[in-house]
Amino acid sequence: MMPSDLFSVKGRIACVTGASSGLGRHAALTLARNGAQVVAIARRTGALETLAAGTKGHVHPLPADLANPDDIADIAAAAAQPFGAPDILINAAGVNLRQPADQVTRPDWDLTLTLNLSTPFFLAQALVPAMRERGWGRIVNFASLQSYRAFAAGIAYGASKGGIAQMTRAMAEAWSGSGITANALGPGFFRTELTAAVFADDALAARNAGQTCIGRNGESQDMDGPLLFLCSEASAYVTGQILMVDGGFTAK
Repeated sequence: MMPSDLFSVKGRIACVTGASSGLGRHAALTLARNGAQVVAIARRTGALETLAAGTKGHVHPLPADLANPDDIADIAAAAAQPFGAPDILINAAGVNLRQPADQVTRPDWDLTLTLNLSTPFFLAQALVPAMRERGWGRIVNFASLQSYRAFAAGIAYGASKGGIAQMTRAMAEAWSGSGITANALGPGFFRTELTAAVFADDALAARNAGQTCIGRNGESQDMDGPLLFLCSEASAYVTGQILMVDGGFTAK
């Protein structure tokens, strides 16, 4: 198989959550530009419509609130309507409230764990039967530096992302025998809405860049190769893994 075929997502149907901004939006665009049909899910209708406008019909906007557990089955069903049942799921939606441990309330904790951990599982669970039927599927979760390290004011977010790492391995154990791989991307510091507070502090952003082996923070295009790898035939024998795309931050 030629390298261009190995990494191809042409003709695939992808569902991307958190697609209105940040790395979720970039993932949706990357897949669409490489030939996939993409259902883009987020709360903000306008942002989704803007995303879809320049993709020549490759992106279908699906406004939805992923923080409501009762809506997941309906969202999964709606995601299968525009192009057919998805065979790629990108769980990029997330929230980080950045609260010190003593200030976390039960509603804050529940929101973080629901959106960051429960929703990815139950959305995957709802989409797996169609993947299993065709014997092919790709689930890509979003892990984090905090899947492995404790950060200040990150106890709820860190708990959810530590859970993502283990859930990804458990998804692989449960579903990879049916041709469905489950892996996670672990971004380092990328400039997104979720990390706006970090990049607003120039000294902090510089310290983070200095912590990497490469010497800089991430740019959105740094995610393209790892994403296409995990969504294509190139990763057919890779499952249950967390691929850190962090410039070597976790290596130091």
